Amino acid sequence: MVQLTDDCFAFAGGLIPVETALQRVRATLSPVAGVEPQPLDDALGRILAEDLVSGVNVPPHDNSAVDGWAVYADDLDLAGETRLPIGGRVAAGERFGRAQRHGETVRIFTGAPMPSGPDGATGPDTVFMQEDCRVEGDTVVFPPGIRRGANRRFAGEDVATGSVILKAGRRLGPPDIGLAASVGLTTLPVRAALRVAVFSTGDEVREPGSALEPGAIYDSNRFTLKALLRGLGCTVTDLGILADDCDTIRSALVAAAEDHDVLITSGGVSTGEEDHVRAAVEAEGRLDAWRLAIKPGRPVALGVVRGKAFLGLPGNPVAVVVTFLHLARPILLALAGAQSPNPLRYPIRAGFSYRKKAGRREYVRVRLEPVAGDLPIARRAGNEGAGVLSSLVAADGLVELDDDALGLSEGDTAAYLPFSEVMR
Repeated sequence: MVQLTDDCFAFAGGLIPVETALQRVRATLSPVAGVEPQPLDDALGRILAEDLVSGVNVPPHDNSAVDGWAVYADDLDLAGETRLPIGGRVAAGERFGRAQRHGETVRIFTGAPMPSGPDGATGPDTVFMQEDCRVEGDTVVFPPGIRRGANRRFAGEDVATGSVILKAGRRLGPPDIGLAASVGLTTLPVRAALRVAVFSTGDEVREPGSALEPGAIYDSNRFTLKALLRGLGCTVTDLGILADDCDTIRSALVAAAEDHDVLITSGGVSTGEEDHVRAAVEAEGRLDAWRLAIKPGRPVALGVVRGKAFLGLPGNPVAVVVTFLHLARPILLALAGAQSPNPLRYPIRAGFSYRKKAGRREYVRVRLEPVAGDLPIARRAGNEGAGVLSSLVAADGLVELDDDALGLSEGDTAAYLPFSEVMR
C-alpha cells in the first residue's frame, strides 16, 4: 500500500501565497490510487493511469469526406468545365473493384476508400461534392476552380499508428472515450477512485432533520464536502458527527486510515481546549498548519495519519469551499493521479468597487450579467460574510484579485473564475 511521508506537507514560514502552496503540492505529492482496467462504458470521469498509444491509423485508409465524385486533378480543365465518363461507384465499407483510370470519374460516398491508381500508382486525389456537379447521361460535368486534394481524407489524418492519443493523468470525458474506441480499445487502464473519509466534530453540530435545541446548528459543511468530492470522482465514506472527545476522534481516524486514502474534516483544528482534532492527528501522525494568504479562508491543517493524508479545512461554509477549490482540490487530484492544470480565468467587467489589503489573494462572489458586444458585467452576489452559504448559491463564480492588488473600481476588467471550472 502506497503511503505518504510524514513531512510531505511540512512548510516553514508565515502566510503562504496560493501559487506557492500549489507548487509545493505538485512537487511533493504523487498518486496513491492503484491501477485497474475499466471497460469503455464505465471509464467516463475516471483518471487515465498510462499513456494510450494507438496501434492503428485513423482513418485506416484514404477516404472521401463527402458524397461526390472522385477525380484526378490533372484531368481537369483549369479554365472551363470538364466532362468525364462514369467508371463505377464505391460506398463506405467497400473497395472499388479495380484501379481508377485517368480520364474517368467514380461515384464515391462519405467514408468510402479512395480508389487506387493503375499499376500501383497514386489514385484519384480530389473529390467534388455531388451538388457542385451535374450528371448528363453516363457522364459528369465538373466546374473549374476546385483545389487539388479537396474533400479527400488521408490515412492516419486523425490518429497515426504509434502516436499517443491520451496522456496519463487525463480525466476522461465523452470525446476521450470515443477516441479510445476509434483505435479499437475496449478497456482502459485507469486509477482506482480515491477513497475519502469525511467527518464533522462538535457537540453543537446536529444532523439535518433532527431537533435543533438552542445553541446547536445543522451540519452543512459535511454535505458540501461530500458533494465536492463526488464531483471529483472520489469514493466517499461519511463518518458522521464525532463527539468533542480526543479518544473518540483518534479511534475514528485510525480506523478510517486503514481503508481510506484521505481523511477530511472542517473546523476543529484550532488551539481551543475543545478542539480535539489537532491532538488526535498529532497522536497518530503529524499535523502542519498552512496559513494561506487567501480571503475568505483561515489556516488549513494538512497532515498525515498512519501514512494517509489528513486535510482539516476551515469551519465557515464559504471559507471551506474556497479553500477546498484552491488547495484541497489540487491535493486530491495529485493523490488520485490526475493532471491538475490551473483552472481557466476569463475577463469580465466589474459592476462594483472593492478594496482590499496587499499581501493576500481575495475572491469575491459574483453573478454575471451578459452585455451585447462587450464583456459580461459581474455583480456581487449576496452578503460577503465567510459564513453566508447562500451567497455561494447566488453566485456564478468568483472574481479573483491578486495578492498585490489594492482593490477594484467599477468598470475595471478583472479575472473571473467560473464555478464550472472547478466544481466538476
